[in-house]
Amino acid sequence: MKNNRREFLKMVAAGVAARALPAFAQEPQEAEKIIKSPAQMVLPRWRGFNLLNLFTKGRYSEPVEDDFRWIADFGFDFIRLPMDYRIWIEDKDVHKIKEEPLDNIDRVVEWGRKYKIHISLNFHRGPGYCVNMGWTEPFKLWKDKEALDAFCFHWQHFAKRYSGIPSSSLSFDLINEPPAIGDQMSRADHERVIRAAVAAIRNVNPQRTIIADGMNYGREPASELSDLKIAQSCRAYDPMFISHHKASWVDSKNYPEPAWPGHGWDRKRLQEHYQKWVDLAKMGVGVHCGEGGSYNKTPHNVVLAWLRDVLEILTSHNIGWAIWNFRGSFGIIDSGREDVQYEDFHGHKLDRKLLALLQEFE
Repeated sequence: MKNNRREFLKMVAAGVAARALPAFAQEPQEAEKIIKSPAQMVLPRWRGFNLLNLFTKGRYSEPVEDDFRWIADFGFDFIRLPMDYRIWIEDKDVHKIKEEPLDNIDRVVEWGRKYKIHISLNFHRGPGYCVNMGWTEPFKLWKDKEALDAFCFHWQHFAKRYSGIPSSSLSFDLINEPPAIGDQMSRADHERVIRAAVAAIRNVNPQRTIIADGMNYGREPASELSDLKIAQSCRAYDPMFISHHKASWVDSKNYPEPAWPGHGWDRKRLQEHYQKWVDLAKMGVGVHCGEGGSYNKTPHNVVLAWLRDVLEILTSHNIGWAIWNFRGSFGIIDSGREDVQYEDFHGHKLDRKLLALLQEFE
């Protein structure tokens, strides 16, 4: 299998590199095919899921081809792969990379092309920063040169490795959910880090489509980066009292009981919430919603009502989306919800109602 993947990458590098145009470089007649509204006109309206195999070192597992087959069979075309850089470094040396974990990422890229699914590689934990609590980084991405140098080193490594894969098949999502301004970083810190990483990637792979998650954990776009011609990613988690009801990894104990509409939130407020992203899209910046959905403790009828409004608003502006996970507590398979009548699916529990809702937005 390893040799086959190596041959796959060599073949793609030799035969496809010349055609590896980013979404931003499409011919006008091609771009017209994906225009659905006056807002987001740069990216395809990708729809899909996050796969969590490389999400964190403590839960690392090998990717499963069935996930790709099923996602494609269900009619979706996008997988975001959140990754933890600690999985592929040796002895805590940020400049020493192990090959075996990268073979699994090769496999993800290969399966994406096999099943016609766009793969977006994301550093959920990059050198110097992770939104998760727990393990503390030895340096700070937003402040320390050593961390930024390591961050750029890793992205440049991926840029070289996948230089022959076209942007239609693969994008790079730089760092998951940067913090709010004033919490670890200034706006200038954020801009400096993103510009440095983009430059490192484009130095060896100028055609790669690059995505930057919004600040304030995906809520705040960075219009000052619009000249970079990169895309930006929002979130579909607000209001948090719906998406993270009883979630242990956030301070949810004071959240009100989930209701939609409720507690000052309704469709109108959701539209206002996403307006800054619509405005960014109207500037010619690609916008995608890289994460969204609701934890399994929220009543299912509330999830479905809220999520329908979210998806209708995003779709009306031609903004694609990815549910946080495919299998698991936010997903359509083995979610562990107690108020769902599951359907047996290859030995797994399928939430057919949630799947049917997602499939409406093809």
